[in-house]
Amino acid sequence: MKLSTIALTIMLGLSSSTMAQPKDITIRLVETSDVHGSFFPYNFITRKAKSGSMARVYTLIEELRKKNGKENIYLLDNGDILQGQPISYYYNYVAPEKTNIAASVLNYMGYDAATVGNHDIETGHEVYDKWFKELNFPILGANVINTKTNKPYILPYYTIRKGNGIKVCVIGMLTPAIPNWLKESIWSGLRFEEMVSCARRTMAEVKAKEKPDVIVGLFHSGWDGGIKTATYDEDASKKVAQEVPGFDVVFFGHDHTPHNSVVKNVSGKDVICLDPANNAQRIAMATLTLSPKTVKGKRRYTLAKATGELVDVKELKADEAFLKHFQSEIDDVKTWSEQVIGKFENTIYTKDSYFGNSAFNDLILDLELKITKADIAFNAPLLFNSSIKAGPVTIADMFNLYKYENNLCTMRLTGKEIRKHLEMSYDLWCNTMKSPDDHLLLLSDTQNDAQRLGFKNFSFNFDSAAGIDYEVDVTKPDGEKVRILRMSNGEPFDENKWYTVAVNSYRANGGGELLTKGAGIPRDSLKSRIIWESPKDQRHYLMEEIKKAGVMNPQPHNNWKFVPEEWTVPAAARDRKLLFGE
Repeated sequence: MKLSTIALTIMLGLSSSTMAQPKDITIRLVETSDVHGSFFPYNFITRKAKSGSMARVYTLIEELRKKNGKENIYLLDNGDILQGQPISYYYNYVAPEKTNIAASVLNYMGYDAATVGNHDIETGHEVYDKWFKELNFPILGANVINTKTNKPYILPYYTIRKGNGIKVCVIGMLTPAIPNWLKESIWSGLRFEEMVSCARRTMAEVKAKEKPDVIVGLFHSGWDGGIKTATYDEDASKKVAQEVPGFDVVFFGHDHTPHNSVVKNVSGKDVICLDPANNAQRIAMATLTLSPKTVKGKRRYTLAKATGELVDVKELKADEAFLKHFQSEIDDVKTWSEQVIGKFENTIYTKDSYFGNSAFNDLILDLELKITKADIAFNAPLLFNSSIKAGPVTIADMFNLYKYENNLCTMRLTGKEIRKHLEMSYDLWCNTMKSPDDHLLLLSDTQNDAQRLGFKNFSFNFDSAAGIDYEVDVTKPDGEKVRILRMSNGEPFDENKWYTVAVNSYRANGGGELLTKGAGIPRDSLKSRIIWESPKDQRHYLMEEIKKAGVMNPQPHNNWKFVPEEWTVPAAARDRKLLFGE
């Protein structure tokens, strides 16, 4: 009996010990990026239902939390959330006294951390500083530096601790190309460090101070490409993942292109790299399984298995509680955005802008010239395929007419600089035709070009001009396509003369590099060339002009054309059918 009792005691002890052994834990890290105001399954611009949205993302998140436990789901946003829909504009500028909808939504959904995007910075200090304070979780940006203190303006990293005992540290960074697009007053007191060196320094600090179990990169910077200068790359997420050891997962965005890959870093370790693209159409999710171990008497975890996936949420049922919670905000913005401001007698289309003069683009150019009294105006289509229908025109329609919150500027440019600016624009835009059967447009030869929309280059850099008459000979080599014939008022055009030119603030600051690489103006000279800048965004002034006019009948100017027309007219018809099916 004695031996049996001892044996039973030992067996029970072993069983108890075995049962007490900690098990592997599986966690899921979820990223949204480039949401651009897509909070609800309703498009305030078109006034129609829309796919995706944070309301559908929330459905998925709640399912994951129920199935896996709240403590095992980590929710991260990667910036560019403050601009894109009328609801964003409303809370940024029309009703700034209210909590920003971008804070209310993220707080409601229970985000753990976020980083900031270039379009968030574009809203200006008053908007984004207020938004930072309204968030119930940390906003991150290791390379967003306060010039007074030489320390990060916002938190460089944050370690998330939940009930599962795992320490997940998130390092946030923003593309350093901000000064290439945005005027300095918008980001005064800040500078933006190159990402690879910043990541190395931050990684060393994180490992020394935090000793996390998992390290995540959350970068508002594309995979590889964009602006490259002597000191930084606009899109450096691939570079950081490869060259800075320590990251288990790199979430990124900015380039609006879905991405799911695994790269090996310089230490030979696999790094999961994910980008969910834009407008809350999908989420990026990394699933990590961690095994417990004891180090110097403390519980730590090591990564045993890691996978990445993009999950489509386009058609998920929107969470009803989410929609009910925000119904009053939705109703307020609908009431505001559906106000009628004028009437168009004909329908205008952005797609016409790619093939020659268009009523859509020329309406904006006309209004730019009227507002500024400039000699010449530049503008590019900002939306691939949008229209404003004949009939009543609303505030919502203004977001179709002009997508971004750019200001309006006038600059001093020589005739030669004007031509060279246009040369670069059309080189980005047009193919050099060798035969009548060639494409007119410079189209993408890749399938995964979600941001370029079928073009080789970004269409928001396809500037055409008003105030001058000119031809674009697509049989000529790059740099020699544009021939300016005259001023549209009949006066001669002189390459050696100074002209006043209306442009948006993105372009005036060097955006798209048409004024720097194209016209050859040194970047540090751009500011001195600006004569005037509007105190409010360009959309506001376009809206005011339409209100004044009451009824408008926008028509193309026919002040420029592609030549030789016996080649370009049939080629335009072929490319139009290819891009738009018509």
